[in-house]
Amino acid sequence: MSKVTVVGAGNVGATVANVLAHKDIVKEVVLLDIRGDFAKGKALDTWEQAPIDYYSTMVRGTDNYKDTKNSDIVVITAGIPRKPGMSRDDLISTNAKIVASVTKSIMKYSKKPIIIVVSNPLDVMTYAAWKASGLDASRVMGMAGILDTARYRAFLAEALDVSPKDLQAVLMGGHGDTMVPLPRYTTVAGIPVTEMIDRETLKAIVERTKKGGGELVKLMGTSAWYAPGAAAAQMVESIVKNDNRIFPCCVRLTGEYGLKDIFLGVPVKLGKEGITQKLELKLNKTEMKSLHKSADAVRSVMKTFEKMKIS
Repeated sequence: MSKVTVVGAGNVGATVANVLAHKDIVKEVVLLDIRGDFAKGKALDTWEQAPIDYYSTMVRGTDNYKDTKNSDIVVITAGIPRKPGMSRDDLISTNAKIVASVTKSIMKYSKKPIIIVVSNPLDVMTYAAWKASGLDASRVMGMAGILDTARYRAFLAEALDVSPKDLQAVLMGGHGDTMVPLPRYTTVAGIPVTEMIDRETLKAIVERTKKGGGELVKLMGTSAWYAPGAAAAQMVESIVKNDNRIFPCCVRLTGEYGLKDIFLGVPVKLGKEGITQKLELKLNKTEMKSLHKSADAVRSVMKTFEKMKIS
């Protein structure tokens, strides 16, 4: 059984730990936060839930990285949350330092963990974690596409009055307004969604998906946590069980789609060694143009990060 560490006991991190506990697929989840008692409280609350919801996963809270020793998987949610009116790019200075520091602390006690980054701005924070870790790029990835695709599928399910269980979709690119939903690869129980919905409604749903995070920030005054936490836990599950499930994840591209030396969302297989395969879809000219435009937006933030010289 695997050991999973979740760094950051805020809303997202606590949700990751709680959802993982309910899946009952690992022996131990360590919830780490600089506010040690806060993490211990969240962990204790989840452990006290175990007899009610019938799971055996022990959740422990701590502020000491020694307790993360020999972690198989680490989920990094640490960082300041997005506030109303704040772009993801505004978060880069503070969160890049946090993510780099967290990654180095983790690597002191775990030799070859698989790292899943949830902190924003996601694409660049994943790059920061990879640089700080020294790990092979197949073991460092970001959670964004699963969340974005879930929002897209949820909106479609509501519009079509069908179960979200029957919706499958692919979404690529950066996490933010330049993401690239692909209606051509979206199906409802195997039926192309373009046969079930008119073009204008579909276009409106795509636009809502792109601004899905901002919509929630406006409603709640802070970032979402239930869906992001569940999405990260789903990635952990595929790795732990070696399911090789295909998910859109933020990964390092080395020439795929004509892009290299950039972390960007593309469909991949997730198994026990991390990213076991990057899938290269046959995009049409319009889709490829949108993907490269998204990549340009991510590169601009990467340049900002590089200028900061965070090592």
